[in-house]
Amino acid sequence: MHAAVIQFPGSNCDRDMAVAVQQIMGARTSLIWHGEAELPDNLDLIAIPGGFSYGDYLRSGAMAARSPVMQSVIAAASRGVPVLGVCNGFQILTEAGLLPGALMRNAGIRFVCRTVQLKVENSQSIFTSQYENGEQIAIPVAHHDGNYFADSETLDRLEGEGRVAFRYAESVNGSARDIAGILNNAGNVLGMMPHPERMIEPLQGGSDGRRLFEALIREIA
Repeated sequence: MHAAVIQFPGSNCDRDMAVAVQQIMGARTSLIWHGEAELPDNLDLIAIPGGFSYGDYLRSGAMAARSPVMQSVIAAASRGVPVLGVCNGFQILTEAGLLPGALMRNAGIRFVCRTVQLKVENSQSIFTSQYENGEQIAIPVAHHDGNYFADSETLDRLEGEGRVAFRYAESVNGSARDIAGILNNAGNVLGMMPHPERMIEPLQGGSDGRRLFEALIREIA
């Protein structure tokens, strides 16, 4: 099993993501600098970690989405390679057009950094099959621009197609319909603001994030 974690100037969760993928999935993990135009062949997972790519200049994720490596990420996603974008990674996926909508400044203009309760909305995806529909899990957030926005038509489509993966159990950042994570139409791209890689061991305060990576093992195998 081979995974790639994409690194941008300002990434700060790349090592956390790599450790989670290596320890839980047993995957050989390559750290790929954003300036690389090509990705390794036969990847089983691409992860875009959290951080503040390019210092969130212009809009969070806007510049990173135009890095050379993203064309290869888009091509891999179109072939069905699983792509996981967490926090800044979610922002990058929307800016790159791999997921609909946008992540705006939090309601209240405050940075939010705490563990929150999430409701699992879709337990049938390759990322969520180890959870139960309606289950509440505890996952940390740490973001300033996590306020998910999309027009009503897009939101209705996401809901109707079962593409809302996670929802905040209570309002955290003003996100439309309390959406915390969404899937693409094919189901192989997940963007989420909370950090599952920060909740994989009891010493971190819990292990609810671990099952996301365990789900990927089962699906990829």
